[in-house]
Amino acid sequence: MSGRLIAIVGPSGVGKDSVMSALAAHDPRFKLARRVITRPSDAGGEDFDGVSELEFLAREAEGDFALSWPAHGLHYAIPVDVDALLQDGYDVLANLSRSVLVQANTRFERFDVINLTTKREVLAKRLAERGRETAEQIALRLDRVATLPAGIQAHEIDNSGALTDTVQAVMASLYPVKA
Repeated sequence: MSGRLIAIVGPSGVGKDSVMSALAAHDPRFKLARRVITRPSDAGGEDFDGVSELEFLAREAEGDFALSWPAHGLHYAIPVDVDALLQDGYDVLANLSRSVLVQANTRFERFDVINLTTKREVLAKRLAERGRETAEQIALRLDRVATLPAGIQAHEIDNSGALTDTVQAVMASLYPVKA
């Protein structure tokens, strides 16, 4: 049986990368998709492959990416090598933009979405602690209302509390116990 691509989505600061890493450490069925992004590799945050825009566009044209999308003035992609992991039966966790979910749903035979949420005050604190944005920019982020594209179903998971609680909630959602 082939594995499934599991999109992890949610607002900046919700803890997508932390949840993905914790899930991969918790269960060997998971592998992480390493994104390719047009920003310097030493920019911090998630573990990704940083490339120039020219290199990104050349790789995209050569078919190196299973998915690609622009966001916030950058280009993002999931390399096509996720197909081999899926073929080997792994469930691959990918930090995706909501804008590419319809394409992912079409591209992958087995596809799930985990939509991480958190309480407003928790998200505000996390964004402030990152130190990447001004208070005004954080306020704008907090006021954004993001919705999933039509036809995309998601498992809603609150990541306001302990990471271990979130991991357990995701596991229960993805691998329900059958009575």
